[in-house]
Amino acid sequence: MSNTSVRYLPRIGYGWDSHEFKPGIPLKIGGIRLPHHSGLAGHSDGDVLLHALTDALLGAVAAGDIGTYFPSGDPKWKGADSAVFVEEAVKRIVEAGYEIGNVDSTLILAEPKIVPHATAIRQSVARLLNVKPEQISVKAKTPEGMGTDNAAIAHVAVLLLEINWP
Repeated sequence: MSNTSVRYLPRIGYGWDSHEFKPGIPLKIGGIRLPHHSGLAGHSDGDVLLHALTDALLGAVAAGDIGTYFPSGDPKWKGADSAVFVEEAVKRIVEAGYEIGNVDSTLILAEPKIVPHATAIRQSVARLLNVKPEQISVKAKTPEGMGTDNAAIAHVAVLLLEINWP
């Protein structure tokens, strides 16, 4: 097949992030503040789900990663709301001619339990991406003795569809 006949079909992206729990800061996951005695330490607000989502979106259109646009060494991003990162990634996928088909995510953390908050997280992520909540999956697993009880980990896969797909 020659390069002139290559058509950009649906694309996938994958991202992951992890942060350690630290007392005295709020816990945000998926843009939602969750009740918990500790939050996730990070240069920004430590939202592992939105960080992994940002990387998945950027990766799907080969646009770098979260650090390309929001370096952790830049004081401008200290304590920043991670929604800003997702908004930039969405801008990049639209510029590339794509829209979100669906998002599948898995959170790995010992606590708090995510099930009571999963609907709110799905709705928050859907709002950020301007899609329906039915296009967002949020699952949670416990680390099962893997030695990561003081951390939260997020894995995210996204499917992008061409905006002008027939």
